Amino acid sequence: MPRADRSQAPPARPVLQSAVYAGGCFWSEEKAFDGLPGVRSAVSGFVGGQTANPTYEQVVRGGTGHMEAVQVTFDPRVVSYRALVDRYWRTIDPTDPNGQFCDQGPSYRAAVFATADQRAAAVASRDAAMRFLGKSFTTPVVGVQRFWPAGPEHQDYARRNRAHYEAYRQGCRRPQQLRAIWGDAAVG
Repeated sequence: MPRADRSQAPPARPVLQSAVYAGGCFWSEEKAFDGLPGVRSAVSGFVGGQTANPTYEQVVRGGTGHMEAVQVTFDPRVVSYRALVDRYWRTIDPTDPNGQFCDQGPSYRAAVFATADQRAAAVASRDAAMRFLGKSFTTPVVGVQRFWPAGPEHQDYARRNRAHYEAYRQGCRRPQQLRAIWGDAAVG
């Protein structure tokens, strides 16, 4: 029987996976993951609420139950879910139940939205991060919920609106507060 010529076969397409993290300002979370090796996209949006296809104005006004979040699409052959969730913890204050830094209120709460396959890695990562800080976290690991992308004006915001984003970031003292929490391990 002749051997198949594998040089003619098209390359296997990667099986991409996604991860969803709420961490206060979705611009900051998007920036923390965008461009990492293995990350195909980081999309700002909303998760956890009752309103279908919510707008930014609806979410920040309150009452929809959504949180600002980022959906990270990644190639697990290049970067693991565990590496991404390990990074996530270092982008937030996981001890604040009411929001993140200067962004406070229900739409700015933090949470990990994990699939059944991701849950063990998310919990192990959270537990390791709690040991690192020596503190209990209020940021929950919950089941995956519907993700709604934010409007195009919110996508790639930190890159497209550098001056405004940097003024926001510094005004909230996000880098300084993250460094106070995480030390040299801080991201963002």
